[in-house]
Amino acid sequence: MPAKAKTVLIKNALRIAVMDDAGTEISGGDIYIEGPEIKKTGKNLRVKADTVLDAKNCVVIPGMVNTHHHLYQTLTRNLPAVQDSKLFDWLAYLYEVWRHITPEGVNISAQVGLGELLLTGCTTSSDHFYLFPGGASADLIDAEIEAARLLGIRFHPCRGSMSRGKSKGGLPPDDVVQTEDEIMKDCERLVNKYHDRRRFAMTRIALAPCSPFSVTGELLKITAQMAKKWDVRMHTHLAETTDENDYCKSVCKMRPLEYMNSAGWLEGGRSWFAHCVHLTEAESRLLGKTGTGVAHCPSSNMRLGSGIAPVRMYLNHGVAVGIGVDGSASNDCNDIMGETRNAMLSARVKTGVAAMSARDALRLATRGGAAVLGRDDIGSLEPGKAADIAVFDMDRIDYAGAMSDPVAALLFCGTGHRAKYVLVNGELAVKDARLLRRGEREITAQANKTAAALYRKAAIIR
Repeated sequence: MPAKAKTVLIKNALRIAVMDDAGTEISGGDIYIEGPEIKKTGKNLRVKADTVLDAKNCVVIPGMVNTHHHLYQTLTRNLPAVQDSKLFDWLAYLYEVWRHITPEGVNISAQVGLGELLLTGCTTSSDHFYLFPGGASADLIDAEIEAARLLGIRFHPCRGSMSRGKSKGGLPPDDVVQTEDEIMKDCERLVNKYHDRRRFAMTRIALAPCSPFSVTGELLKITAQMAKKWDVRMHTHLAETTDENDYCKSVCKMRPLEYMNSAGWLEGGRSWFAHCVHLTEAESRLLGKTGTGVAHCPSSNMRLGSGIAPVRMYLNHGVAVGIGVDGSASNDCNDIMGETRNAMLSARVKTGVAAMSARDALRLATRGGAAVLGRDDIGSLEPGKAADIAVFDMDRIDYAGAMSDPVAALLFCGTGHRAKYVLVNGELAVKDARLLRRGEREITAQANKTAAALYRKAAIIR
């Protein structure tokens, strides 16, 4: 007989934001979990459980979903030389540093980024890794997956790629790009080894050429063909800056979205694009019509001066939009609740105060992110969904006076966004605002040592 599933009861929550279609919120609510699955949500549940978590004075939300990231960049955040650079200059400098990354560096940087995400209520994260120094691909994506499994977070690694180096008119150095054949062989290896199509899967692979200015058109077309064959999703950066738009019009003779459409990327509803800061309303309609998603990365866009994505326009046209923390070198932190707050505020700057409410933003971070990643088993706290749950203690001075609406207080208030508990697939990954599976001081010390070695190799800090 199979072993009995472990059970968990989250009880007596100040407020549970279910994030279902009806926008249900439950005061004094409970959630009952069996194994990886939510079985019951309601008030005064009469059940027994192996583990009981008291959520008194806590707001409970679905675990948040990060739809765009570059975890390896945690080793190069806040570098003085690019603190005030625009995207292309920022990239040109950092490629000279990143070309020295190692599998060990990839692993510890992923532990840093994923650890921060878990602590702020993220239970599912994608990552876009596209840098393969010396053309080598062995074990780099694998090193990220190992880190995610160590910490207990649901993970969607995107096998990135660059095939157009400086000698071919691209931005990256030639020694960090690969041939189309090398790229697709490793993509196939990763899909065969790790991609899990089952419900509640903890690991799924996507194919992710870096950007229109760092890959060939041939690679984009091959990627679309193989993603269809292997039944996986596709991801890339798009329309992040006006420089990118100008590049595409000059080199490709098309706007970025038109270029991606010509390569087959808008067929089958299997793609999502990061940023989409500079798209038109007609292009927004095309995204909605084709089921193409957007990863909205407000902090990175503001930090690099790229602009503010027209998120309200996308939502009005039925586009699936999720939150993306983006690379730590452009964001400098991995706080998904802070990113969600910035999504709310930047939308108001772009379109007006009615553009986005706190609940709209939280919906982007939960249901929206699930839709962008093509998942119907995460994103809400309904029976039958995965037990991915974030519990935030509101009994703190930075939330004092805000209990007229404790759900909105998560974004309007708070000086720190650490969750009290975070469960992924029914397993505790964060308890009492601390990572359970590895010590934060140990991760920090190893990351700082690894970053210092990287700087020395790149000859930027002795």
